[in-house]
Amino acid sequence: MSYTALYRKFRPDCFDDVKGQEHIVTTLQNQIKADRIGHAYLFCGTRGTGKTTIAKIFAKAVNCEHPVDGSPCGECPTCRAIAAGASMNVIEIDAASNNGVDNIREIVEEVSYSPAAGKYKVYIIDEVHMLSIGAFNALLKTLEEPPSYVIFILATTEVHKIPITILSRCQRYDFRRISIDTIAARLRELMDKEQIRVEDKALRYVAKTADGSMRDALSLLEQCVAFHFGQELTYDKVLDVLGAVDTEVFGRLLRYVLGRDVSGCIGLLEEIVMQGRELNQFVTDFTWYLRNLLLIKSSDDIEDVINVSSDNLARLREEADMIEIDAVMRYIRIFSELSGQIRYAAQKRILIEIALIKLCRPDMEKDYESVVERIRAIEEKIEAGVQVMPAGAAYADGNSGAYGGGMTEAATAKERPPLPKAIPEDVQEAVNKWPVIVGQAPMPMKQYIRNAGLSLGGDNQLMIVLEDGLASDYFMKQEGHKELLMQMVSEAVGKEIDVTIQSVPDKNAFVQSYVDLSQIIHMDIEVEEE
Repeated sequence: MSYTALYRKFRPDCFDDVKGQEHIVTTLQNQIKADRIGHAYLFCGTRGTGKTTIAKIFAKAVNCEHPVDGSPCGECPTCRAIAAGASMNVIEIDAASNNGVDNIREIVEEVSYSPAAGKYKVYIIDEVHMLSIGAFNALLKTLEEPPSYVIFILATTEVHKIPITILSRCQRYDFRRISIDTIAARLRELMDKEQIRVEDKALRYVAKTADGSMRDALSLLEQCVAFHFGQELTYDKVLDVLGAVDTEVFGRLLRYVLGRDVSGCIGLLEEIVMQGRELNQFVTDFTWYLRNLLLIKSSDDIEDVINVSSDNLARLREEADMIEIDAVMRYIRIFSELSGQIRYAAQKRILIEIALIKLCRPDMEKDYESVVERIRAIEEKIEAGVQVMPAGAAYADGNSGAYGGGMTEAATAKERPPLPKAIPEDVQEAVNKWPVIVGQAPMPMKQYIRNAGLSLGGDNQLMIVLEDGLASDYFMKQEGHKELLMQMVSEAVGKEIDVTIQSVPDKNAFVQSYVDLSQIIHMDIEVEEE
């Protein structure tokens, strides 16, 4: 006999086996016991929550020769025929492929014939929202006043697409997403029957990933079991198969973000990519992790809502104390926007990197949450004894800082390099005329030296300090550019001046390691914008 998928093998065949939809099961059982069966039902809800399964059980129950407490016995010939798909009383129709007027007219014609055996003819129309408007209209009259022996069960995942005229003629039942605890308990029960060893932590992760769908949970679990067939299925193995990321990684990522460590965030993302993790799932899981932090920050008694182990909850509480609630809300907003963009993006990794940079650099955004986080960062620096320079402290380009706008961080006094005893007159004049030199430079040289820092090099040379990357490579790795700059400086001063090029990782390294001549020597000439 061929292999049967787990979700088909363990599909419930009586109401007692249905999990997570007790409010619907109880109502239907009471209707059967009281013989108050309706003529049209609408089952709506997300995928894998039991709509078609309950419809089939209900079809068996209304035709069962010996029902037990409103549930089918499963032993009578009628129950067996329906379970085997051989009964003429239960007709399943897929509206996705049979959505035309002619398909519905065939049903309308068949309705006039009473069942050869049993009490009711049950029509189960799955994905009924796929029917055309003409098909809905053809069904309308029959759905309103069918023969006494006919029951319609309409199932859909998109109830908003169904015309109101159809909705008003049906008893509507909304299927809930199944809880993580319920799914995990069902998976444990089935794994025990199959004699497969699985960690409880692994089952809970599969249940969480299924997002309320029992069928998805069984399919994911079956995939994991098949990959590690004959071995105990552990939490780490499930993460490997599903391309997911361990929650410990999210704590590391949060610490990088709080430390404004862009390189650390990008490096961690590189690890995730090299491990073959699914980036869509990473975005979803990190957003869920941030949601848990927000709930912990918002309430003390939140354990039942978060659905994590006691160890993970303790770690979450520790990490929640590290961050303010408005910052968490900002992170959630950025990653929620990302989850909508990344689904169909060709360059998923780049989008995630941009989002991580936004988390680390609130000055990139101008919304209220980002401004609050920028103010908090400045307060933390002041409390730590770091001097914060005002925006008016300009470098050569007239902006607030040698490497960009906004407030810049200065090193403490003891970290500053000592001032030179004397600055040569020709270097002073070069610094004073630096805005003119920048204005006369060709592109892209002008763009690179616009944000340069000016200092005093060995042998009284003019040192031009550039940030690592394109700017420093332009002068240090490409021939002719440094010589052209030296020529421009010499012509501006009227003397031959030696120029040395130095690169630094960022603006803070320049402030801490070099004397900024632009802060010592008065420059009153502005660079003209083109």
